[in-house]
Amino acid sequence: MLYIGETAALATAVLWALTSIFFAEAGKRIGSFRVNSIRLLMAVGMYCIVLGLTRGHLLPPDLNREQFMWLALSGLVGLVFGDGCGFKALVMIGPRLTTLMYAGAPVLATVIAWIFLGEHLGVWAVVGIAVTISGISWVVLERRHKRNGPNDLGRSHPDAGSLRWGVLLGMGAALGQAAGLVMAKQGMLHAGGVVEPLEASLVRMMVALVAIWLLAALRGELAYTLAALKDGRALAFCGAGAVVGPFLGVWMSLVALKYIATGIAATLNSMTPVAIIPLVIRYYKEKVTLRAALGAVVAVGGVAILFLS
Repeated sequence: MLYIGETAALATAVLWALTSIFFAEAGKRIGSFRVNSIRLLMAVGMYCIVLGLTRGHLLPPDLNREQFMWLALSGLVGLVFGDGCGFKALVMIGPRLTTLMYAGAPVLATVIAWIFLGEHLGVWAVVGIAVTISGISWVVLERRHKRNGPNDLGRSHPDAGSLRWGVLLGMGAALGQAAGLVMAKQGMLHAGGVVEPLEASLVRMMVALVAIWLLAALRGELAYTLAALKDGRALAFCGAGAVVGPFLGVWMSLVALKYIATGIAATLNSMTPVAIIPLVIRYYKEKVTLRAALGAVVAVGGVAILFLS
């Protein structure tokens, strides 16, 4: 299928736009750490059901130690550290500013993949990445953080904090996402064989699930996390977010990694701030300015360059 990697990466951006809204709303009710713990539990269940029904197994029978190590590290760095920072930022400063911080992930992913995987991009691919990131940044920077906006939290909320702390968390999320993508590609394609995206996603999710629930126990959060399961509205947001994010979104991101360069995949994934515009108009009743519309056009132009490069 032509452009399967690019299509999967763009699908990832749309899915992550949806999941950012769902998890931000769930996090307001029960806190980002509990959301991260619950969504991983749900996602692992979904992967096990799908793999059991379609493949007859959960993990590849020929999975070797090196493949498992890289995929496990990818899960810890990307899904525990990166997503942990990202979810806290989502609740603290909102989806718009958080997705701006994620716009730095393609640059980081490109540099890390160049150093560790030897991936070199052509001139037009680099131009496409630059144009896309410029458009994304222009879209999101035109709105300032409002202290009394929809993401304003009380002091007692576990994710309450300053704008500066939220931005730093967003940057940590971008670094975790970029490093996690490179590690996932190493485990899938460069560790003595090929691991298909669905099975690779499950390995990452299972390791992240064990790590996050152990961390919950060590932090004394286990009882609170289990109690959060009684919040029906938060659970509904977590469930919807788990379907479109950790399940479909992560799966599509690894499909993209299988077929295209890491930097290009990360750039197309980062179209989330553009994809989120109609969602915040619908859900948060935000108005889109001419600048935001033009920024979206620039970002789409960058994506077109990447498709043609």
